[in-house]
Amino acid sequence: KTETRLLIGSDSEVKFDKDGMSDTESKVDSGGPEVPVAPDDTPVVLNKALSGLSSRWKNWWVRGILTLAMISFFFIIIYLGPMVLMMIVLGVQIKCFQEIITIGYSVYHSYHLPWFRTLSWYFLLCVNYFFYGETVTDYFFTLVQREEPLRILSKYHRFISFALYLTGFCMFVLSLVKKHYRLQFYMFGWTHVTLLIVVTQSHLIIHNLFEGMIWFIVPISCVICNDIMAYMFGFFFGRTPLIKLSPKKTWEGFIGGLFSTIVFGILLSYVMASYRYFVCPVEFNNDSNSFQVDCEPSDLFQLQDYTLPSVLESLTGWTTVRLYPFQIHSIALSSFASIVGPFGGFFASGFKRAFKIKDFANTIPGHGGIMDRFDCQYLMATFVNVYIASFIRGPNPTKVIQQLLALRADQQLLIFNSLKNHLTEKGLLPVLEEVNA
Repeated sequence: KTETRLLIGSDSEVKFDKDGMSDTESKVDSGGPEVPVAPDDTPVVLNKALSGLSSRWKNWWVRGILTLAMISFFFIIIYLGPMVLMMIVLGVQIKCFQEIITIGYSVYHSYHLPWFRTLSWYFLLCVNYFFYGETVTDYFFTLVQREEPLRILSKYHRFISFALYLTGFCMFVLSLVKKHYRLQFYMFGWTHVTLLIVVTQSHLIIHNLFEGMIWFIVPISCVICNDIMAYMFGFFFGRTPLIKLSPKKTWEGFIGGLFSTIVFGILLSYVMASYRYFVCPVEFNNDSNSFQVDCEPSDLFQLQDYTLPSVLESLTGWTTVRLYPFQIHSIALSSFASIVGPFGGFFASGFKRAFKIKDFANTIPGHGGIMDRFDCQYLMATFVNVYIASFIRGPNPTKVIQQLLALRADQQLLIFNSLKNHLTEKGLLPVLEEVNA
């Protein structure tokens, strides 16, 4: 019986029986049009230098060299500061959105239906306007209140955002074509799910960044470390398949990546926690009219002594260790990056198998598209944001004061009198007056 195959690019092929798919499953999944993907654009210099190697080792070297290049670029943008990082996140978001929408468009375009690509990019603009407007108002309130146009946009931000979205919604309804309603609603859902996955998660990454660059760099670095170490352990020691969606993933790589990432997270956190540049939130300075990263580090980034459990004490001979509290939190971050984070990659693998493609695009030789590199990062961003809100962030007096200053004078006076009466009843006001005196 002839084996069912799908050619991808020029050098590789996917055999569905090796991926755990039966003939019946292959027939069911082959209902839609196949999405063509261009061959991997490996640089000519690398092709010549690695021409004598087998395809397995050639791929290993290509991935390794490009990984080092991407890590170097990552260091450069960290040096350039948080605003550049925010712009890079926005650029990555747009590229990931384009890669996913292009796959949908390849299916949709065969029916010659109008406006899908235009509406998709319009909805991206609307959602970004909403999220970035909320972020600017939340984190840079004093800047917004100082400029009259920004103040007006901030005051009516949600109404403007809704009006923009409603315009796109009406345009979609007007674009409906008889006999193709189901497909058009399918693509409408495709766009909105893509927005949910890509735009919402990138927005959370920026929120994490504003809490302090360490909350951005450590989680992303843990995912990168786990990806590299799992690949290395799997490449050299992998024998036991992990999941059918990704036949090349092995238990050896999974476990090796887990322990390596935890150690890496602890060490990286120790180095970064000693620098204010990494631990301080991003704030706008009214006096210098610029964004600054400077503060008195919180207790989270102050060295403390911890007593070791008896088991570790007997093994190491140490009774106490001196750590930053953030290093304890880094264990939770690196564990999530190693245990749950890969499921973002498995999800992406299932998506690609559904459309019979090897990669989302061919942007990075040996790696695929940008989305292929960030499939786990988006899941990690959500976890970090939830983790900060649940275990780290407390009430922020600065934001409360900013909101009070935006009120009318009579409202501010009412709150002042209410607070004064409350402090007097608690017996705190006389104490405060004595301290001030």
